[in-house]
Amino acid sequence: MNGFDTFIYYATAPIRLFGRSRYFRWGTGAAFVVGLFFAVTLWALNRLGPADSGLPEALAIMKPPPRLPPVTQTSHVIAPVAVSLAAIGHALDTAAPREFAGKNDNPVTQLLGQAEIGLTVTRGTMYATGPSNFAQANSTQANSSQSNTMSIVTPLNGTVRITGQIGNTAGKVVGGIGGAIGGLIGGNAVGKQIDNLAVKTLDQHSDFRGNVIVNARPQITASWRIEPNLTGRLDLSDTSATIAGIKINVASEIKPVLDPIVNNQIAALQSRLRNDPAIERAAREQWAKMCRSIPLGGGKTGLPQLWLEMRPMRAAAAQPLVDSRNMTITIGVQAETRILPNETKPSCPFPAQLELVPPMQDGVLAVGVPIDMPFTELNRLIEPQLKGRHFPEDGSGPVDIEVLHADLAAAGDRLLISLRVKAREKKSWFGLGTEATLHIWGRPVLDQENQILRLTDISLAVESEAAFGLLGAAARAAVPYLQKALADKAVVDLKPFANDAKAKIAAALGEFKQAGDGVWVDASVKGVRLTGIAFDATTLRVIAEADGSVKVAVTQLPKT
Repeated sequence: MNGFDTFIYYATAPIRLFGRSRYFRWGTGAAFVVGLFFAVTLWALNRLGPADSGLPEALAIMKPPPRLPPVTQTSHVIAPVAVSLAAIGHALDTAAPREFAGKNDNPVTQLLGQAEIGLTVTRGTMYATGPSNFAQANSTQANSSQSNTMSIVTPLNGTVRITGQIGNTAGKVVGGIGGAIGGLIGGNAVGKQIDNLAVKTLDQHSDFRGNVIVNARPQITASWRIEPNLTGRLDLSDTSATIAGIKINVASEIKPVLDPIVNNQIAALQSRLRNDPAIERAAREQWAKMCRSIPLGGGKTGLPQLWLEMRPMRAAAAQPLVDSRNMTITIGVQAETRILPNETKPSCPFPAQLELVPPMQDGVLAVGVPIDMPFTELNRLIEPQLKGRHFPEDGSGPVDIEVLHADLAAAGDRLLISLRVKAREKKSWFGLGTEATLHIWGRPVLDQENQILRLTDISLAVESEAAFGLLGAAARAAVPYLQKALADKAVVDLKPFANDAKAKIAAALGEFKQAGDGVWVDASVKGVRLTGIAFDATTLRVIAEADGSVKVAVTQLPKT
């Protein structure tokens, strides 16, 4: 046989042996089954089993970040409380007496020395006006100091009754006149008629009208009370009466009677308002509602069940402002908020002193929400986004890299992503492949607009440069695709938590809307912003802030 025939003979020897020898056939089949089983086992371990990412070994040689300190965010609510002037007028009208009477113990004049003046006064409905209305009604007295003044107007309607006799002085004058007139005209009849005026009994009535105007410049005090700063005056219409031919100015005679009564009423009102605990009582009720824990997360959010603890700490107020319709007091509350794994019952002592501050931006609600997420939870969210993906994704590279497993952990001031990957070359018939662990650095940042956590400054760790062995050069060509995928795909969507926090905080604010009769509360959460980030070896912390608005309108004051 020539050389070629010899080669064919020996090359086909295994086939002839396979047909002739039973043992050879059994051995070949067993080797094939063992090889197939081994290949399937490796495939299953790569696909289904937890791959070793090499993360513990990488972290062991790095300095861990410092532990996160216990975090307490500062939250605040600044609420304008608008008390309508109509409600203030109605409350004062209900509390004040409607009628009073008195008499002038002094003679009206010497001509009426034996007369007595008695009066009965009935007031109309009291009402409160703001600076613009008051200035229009009293333009001659309006000035800049009245720009924050409330005026309480009380209409008066009264009757004056003058009874008695004309006094001695008047009698002598009238008697002399009567005698002189009788002598002049030569008849005693006329003189006697005039002399009779000196002893005539009087019983005469006269009506009058006026207003009691009380000006108030309310100031809130540190003891949760209102100092009203009341000043008042009595304005009477020019009313006169003619008695026995003598014209009497009724207003000047009854003013000494009404002035003490009006002053006593103003003093009593000032004392009652100064000691009224209504503001403190209402503040204590709302303070107790704020001191609580609000559930967050859990359920459909896909995040762990957490609790937002709120502890109001400080209270402040700006001085009241009076306009044409309302007296507005802006009250601010500062609270500490923190996220806890369990529900708590915080202790929130009510502040004995109210801090007095300059005017504040009103209608603001800002609740700080620190979100603590363990890295185990982050890994659960990130790995499905990477596991099983191939790079380059379009298959254009000489090497195909498949992600088998992903781990995320903190190292220093950055995050370290350890990827267990399988690289397979595609140019030759052999399809050589290998597995390797890649360590990739990344810095976490917040995408506030899209409410997601993503990685930036992604770079391959130096320790991973030789990870692919013989495939190194070709495999490293696919790493940029992997880094880009990490930047695009390795994100944590925080919208479910933000939406849940918004809904839960809004539900808690709903309880404030049930303030009571005559009190209307408009409180709403407009959105949740992501404002900061921090992490340690076990936990990633995202700081969020819920923004909203709150306003309070009082249309009916409580009865005291």
